[in-house]
Amino acid sequence: MARVENGRQPADTRSILTVSSSQLDDESSLGSDSEINGFTIDRQTDKYGFIGGAQQHTEASAQDLPPQVLRQREVKWLDMLSHWDKWMIKRFNKVRLRCQKGIPPALRGRAWLYLSGGKVKKEQNQGKFQELDNQPGDPKWVDVIEKDLHRQFPFHEMFVSRGGHGQQDLFRVLKAYTLYRPEEGYCQAQAPIAAVLLMHMPAEDAFWGLVQICEKYLPGYYSPGLEAIQLDGEILYALLRRVSPLAFRHLEKHKIDPILYMTEWFMCAFSRTLPWASVLRVWDMFLCDGVKIIFRVGLVLLKCMLGTREKLKACQGQYETMELLRAIEPRYMQEGFLVREILEVPVTARDVERENHTQLTRWKKNHGELHFKSPPRMHGARVVLLAEPPRRQDLLQNPTIVLVAPPPPTPQLKKGKEEKRSVKKRSVKKAPPVVEIPNPYSLPNDPPPPPSDPPAPPPGGNETAEAAPRTETDPSHQRQAPPPDRPPAKESPLQRSTQSLSSTEQDTYL
Repeated sequence: MARVENGRQPADTRSILTVSSSQLDDESSLGSDSEINGFTIDRQTDKYGFIGGAQQHTEASAQDLPPQVLRQREVKWLDMLSHWDKWMIKRFNKVRLRCQKGIPPALRGRAWLYLSGGKVKKEQNQGKFQELDNQPGDPKWVDVIEKDLHRQFPFHEMFVSRGGHGQQDLFRVLKAYTLYRPEEGYCQAQAPIAAVLLMHMPAEDAFWGLVQICEKYLPGYYSPGLEAIQLDGEILYALLRRVSPLAFRHLEKHKIDPILYMTEWFMCAFSRTLPWASVLRVWDMFLCDGVKIIFRVGLVLLKCMLGTREKLKACQGQYETMELLRAIEPRYMQEGFLVREILEVPVTARDVERENHTQLTRWKKNHGELHFKSPPRMHGARVVLLAEPPRRQDLLQNPTIVLVAPPPPTPQLKKGKEEKRSVKKRSVKKAPPVVEIPNPYSLPNDPPPPPSDPPAPPPGGNETAEAAPRTETDPSHQRQAPPPDRPPAKESPLQRSTQSLSSTEQDTYL
């Protein structure tokens, strides 16, 4: 059972039961990751997948939207994703506004991949991840990565299991990046970035999302020497002087360098600091507008914790100040409050670049040239898209569920058509011949109709026969008498009725 202190269980293990390590090894083939790591079925998982820990969802740390609002936003995002390049070029302000409101959970992974440019990168490098995944990797980095796997979100059901599918995918993504950028290798702060991406997308998509964050959004952060993060620390310190002079003077008085408190904030993009609902909202805006969102979050937290004289009375020295910044009050990290404060901070991408130029000049003066020259930073999804214009096929959405339909029976259709054609030909051949109706007003001297099918009468024969009673004395209209050995055939009543009807029609025609 969980360890009990003073009659109470710790908050993170109150509803969690653990088992011995030997039992874990015996149950390593179970299907549920949480059961493998010792968590029983009766544990409670929040809507984000957290079983416990400080980042578990609570009503106080997040705000839930009505289902109707979520459905409406999903429809809007689906339309944007279907015409992504047009929205990003012509209506980017609308995209930014919708990111600030929050991306619908059902589409967050797909939207992150489009915003970061990982979708285009993936389509332009088909098969690259599979190639890297099949390689063994550098043993130096492989050992370090394997030691860090269990430290990433240990209270999330995806990564709670040693050797579970979450940790396996995390290892694949991080190992592939060390092969993709061998000059950078692996940095421990990359693991939580990749883990957040894996919670929302498959391993290949998460890999390309990680590539875009490391190369476009936070270039140089994970390179040896960590020079880029030190420069951004100085930028944050300079921006704090304008946003909160009181907090700036306090940190300057106690000589607290920014690298002491902002390293984990920036390198992990606040994924290990804020409640999870706030993490997702920050990432929505970060992948849309770039690193200025990370600076704004840091400035909001510093201003809230050190921006008033009442707060400063509780931290009279360096140690107290650092302890205060490590234990930020939950009300300042609440989703609604934090997002409102972030949007009100007057820091733009131009301000960040201007300060970056100033701090880089000062760095070169004091320390010389940078040892690792990182590519230029791109501020937001629109800049990333314009820097690498995508092809139309690069932005096509791949369906989540693919139904393979059976091939159409084309040979059978052809055979059926041929049969129909042959039947039509046969029916045409077997059509009964048109029976000629004999003249009902035949003369006594006219021969009777033959029993077999008679030949078709010459045109105008009926007119000649009908004209005979009127001109009996005309020798031209008289016919020869039949031979004496053939008696005249008798007519049936049905034939007479038919003949009378035909004669009526002929009389009318005449």
